[in-house]
Amino acid sequence: MTLLSRPSTATQRRIIRGMQLVLLAIVAYGLLAKQPKAIINGSMALLVTFVPALLERNYDIPLDPWLGLWITTAVFLHTLGSAGLYGQVPWWDHLTHATSASLLAGVGYTVARAIDLHAEDIHLPARFAFVYIFIVVLSFGVAWELFEFGLDIVSDATGVTMPLAQRGLNDTVKDAMYNSIGALIVGLFGQAHLTGVAEGLRERWLTDES
Repeated sequence: MTLLSRPSTATQRRIIRGMQLVLLAIVAYGLLAKQPKAIINGSMALLVTFVPALLERNYDIPLDPWLGLWITTAVFLHTLGSAGLYGQVPWWDHLTHATSASLLAGVGYTVARAIDLHAEDIHLPARFAFVYIFIVVLSFGVAWELFEFGLDIVSDATGVTMPLAQRGLNDTVKDAMYNSIGALIVGLFGQAHLTGVAEGLRERWLTDES
């Protein structure tokens, strides 16, 4: 499956159902082993996997199978990382940063494009959209690293182990690099898949205003 291919609805549903079963198993393990981290991460990720269907059913925002799979994969990879792969697989953190950054870039572009379509006095050129995506992702990336730095300070002061932590300057720079890769993927390939979502969001705003 390439970046530009679109899985069929049946294939998309089977893959997502498989991910949801794994997340449910993580939650079940957390309950049996009394591991709050597994329970919280697994439950939150499981709830996010239902967001695409919720948006389509309750808000009439169209999401093609590729987008639904994209959202589910991002939270699924992060949850597996929190379950132990971050410490066991050196590149897993880079993978989740790129995937999460691409998802964040997609959300930022979709909102901006919907505003562009909705407001007559706002125009978002395609070239600027590419730059805008990078700015959004890099800005949130900086905020995330500052958040992790704050957790390090709290951990040092209290002695409590935090679920997130910085691993040095090299790790921070690599995080920023893989965030940029995620933004680049959306800038090059994602806009075509997000146009329908932006138009659906615009139609929803028009309906609410009428």
